[in-house]
Amino acid sequence: MEKSIIIGLTGQTGAGKSTVCSLALGKGAAVINADSIAREVVQSGSRCLSQLAAAFGEDIIKSSGELDRRLLAKRAFSDKEKTELLNSITHPYIIRNTKEKAEKLKAQGYSMIIFDAPQLFESGADLICDVIISVTAPEKLRLERIIRRDGLSLEEAGLRMKAQHDEEFFREKSDYIIDGSESLDNVKKTVGEVLDKIMSKLLRLKEKEASDE
Repeated sequence: MEKSIIIGLTGQTGAGKSTVCSLALGKGAAVINADSIAREVVQSGSRCLSQLAAAFGEDIIKSSGELDRRLLAKRAFSDKEKTELLNSITHPYIIRNTKEKAEKLKAQGYSMIIFDAPQLFESGADLICDVIISVTAPEKLRLERIIRRDGLSLEEAGLRMKAQHDEEFFREKSDYIIDGSESLDNVKKTVGEVLDKIMSKLLRLKEKEASDE
């Protein structure tokens, strides 16, 4: 099997991770989206959904059997302990699913696999990544973006942002930082430069392994 590199992509909500993912796809990377996986693991009738209902109230499950995401978020992000409880339930399922998807993508021959995960460090998923990229942006801009993107109230958006780490946390734990507040052209240029550096390292690793054989 060809050598692949798993790139953890994270940062604060509204910073611009989706834009970076789109640009990475254009560079030939495969993307695993943690939010999509999070929706998969809480599907109607799932074990994860049952555990969430036991922790946050049976009424977070709608009459249709689906999760009431807005109600869960309101309760889970109301304080740090409840946010940690949410993470302790969902993250093991998300990591297991991510590993399975990554193995399939490796088998398909992808050299770069990006794991787009807002809760990368909190979930422990950074341990399955070879490189970490964080996207940052000023608080005011992020607030405007998530209100517009998710249709949240100012209070709901504030709770979601408060539940995350500050920018310095991401800077200390990442190999690369991308400023999501810059123009699209500048972000595109930075993404290209960062991925080129990562692929150069992967190429050197492949060459070293070949010479050692």
